Amino acid sequence: MAGSLVDKVALVTGGGSGIGRAAALAFAREGARVVVVDLAADGGNETVTMIEERGAAGMFIEADVSKGADVELMVNRTIQAYGRLDCAFNNAGVHTGVRILTHEYPDEEWDRVIAINLKGVWLCMKHEISQMLKQGSGAIVNTSSGAGLVGAAGASAYTASKHGVVGLTKTAALEYAKEGIRVNAVCPGEIRTPMMRRIMDANPMPEVEYDARQPIGRLGTPEEVAEAVVWLCSDAASFVTGHSMAVDGGSLAQ
Repeated sequence: MAGSLVDKVALVTGGGSGIGRAAALAFAREGARVVVVDLAADGGNETVTMIEERGAAGMFIEADVSKGADVELMVNRTIQAYGRLDCAFNNAGVHTGVRILTHEYPDEEWDRVIAINLKGVWLCMKHEISQMLKQGSGAIVNTSSGAGLVGAAGASAYTASKHGVVGLTKTAALEYAKEGIRVNAVCPGEIRTPMMRRIMDANPMPEVEYDARQPIGRLGTPEEVAEAVVWLCSDAASFVTGHSMAVDGGSLAQ
């Protein structure tokens, strides 16, 4: 796929680490100018430095995707800098980490998870699609999860939010298919990211056991998810929309 996104502009939320960072670097490798968005400025700026060290163009925007004003400004600043928005990877998300039964789930934590994981994706799509409609083209990929396709005991808010992302993705794909805008989702399994490390630390179990429960025999890497994201945004996936792609080492095939 070398050079598949030359002259394109890609926006990545949650781009300061993990899957978001890997995707930002993959977009840059393919020739895109990359806008990295994160609430953590240090991580976001570090990702941009990595992009520039590879000879590509990038910029950082600090934003909270659960706030409409932040998201609107994020898209506006992208257009001011680069004139268009071709690819958007709505990846920012959170996970409580510890297992909490549904009847014990704190109201405040439920609201926080839903606001970032679900409302945040909707807000991003709302403003990204408005710009893409003006252009007559665009590709969006949303981060759901394996927990967006099946249940996950002890993670009611996370599971509900990620199921919601799948529903939003399918709905938007149908609404804008004839407008030149494709909308898909990736559903990562257990990926070796900082978020996964926090989950592992909160639920102690030998790391070899995490590897052993994957059909493929190991945790995934952020780069493996990033390759799926870049492909879904490229012209190679021009007939793919409304799809939720599991990138999970075979976990959901069991």
